[in-house]
Amino acid sequence: MASTVKYTESEIIVAHAAKEIKDGDIVVIGQGIPMAAGVLAKATHAPNCVILTEAGLVDIRPFRNPLHIADPTCTRGYTYSCDMIDVFATIVNRGLVDVTFLGVGQMDRYGNMNSTVFGDYDDFRMRMMGAGGAPEFFGYARKAVLTMRGGKFVERVDYVSSPGYLEGYGARERAGFPPGSGPKVVYSSRGVFRFDEESGEIYLYGVFPGHTVEEIRKEVPWDLRVADEVVELPPPTREEVELIREFAPEISAGRRLQLELSIPRIMEIISGKGR
Repeated sequence: MASTVKYTESEIIVAHAAKEIKDGDIVVIGQGIPMAAGVLAKATHAPNCVILTEAGLVDIRPFRNPLHIADPTCTRGYTYSCDMIDVFATIVNRGLVDVTFLGVGQMDRYGNMNSTVFGDYDDFRMRMMGAGGAPEFFGYARKAVLTMRGGKFVERVDYVSSPGYLEGYGARERAGFPPGSGPKVVYSSRGVFRFDEESGEIYLYGVFPGHTVEEIRKEVPWDLRVADEVVELPPPTREEVELIREFAPEISAGRRLQLELSIPRIMEIISGKGR
């Protein structure tokens, strides 16, 4: 059995989310934790998966986590490129994408996702990064894997950026989305959630080490359904953690440590000492 090492919340999310990718899958991914999961999968159990970016770079092998969808790091090893119209019209909307990875700002019990705004839509101070291509990816990929690092569950999302199962079973298909598409799994910093195939409602599937069902239920504003046998998920292996840290050290460090390390340097530059 592979030895384990101390790990962060982000690292265990990346390690387990990566397992949602099978060898040969076509995967559309953005930056951040989702891209780290895709690269980890390709480096371990799914070497033949094809990673695609919204900007149109296909079968990439980035050497670091991209800062945006058109980051030059994504040109490393790519097979071919196309424009964004081709990404959506030729690849995504034709149902050729097996898996998509997306981050979550807000989510309700049926997997409806908000990545646009908290509260009043007209209050620009509450705007998030925006949906980008998420509605298309969420709408037409066969499987949507969601990561919730800093996001939260709510009774009702403030804005539906990407529709999940809408009001429950059958509503998604009635709205015109492909049968079988939609959110399949959500990874938070404490556990893993899946969706009931009959009702479309989310339920707690497994917990990460050091966390409990009761702790997770307190963070959900409704009576969260729980699997009959909740899975106790293992920690990431040493190999997984080392690969994540090599590819995306900023994810492992976390925002707080990044700020602690960068603020002194920024102050030096402002004062003129860093020239």
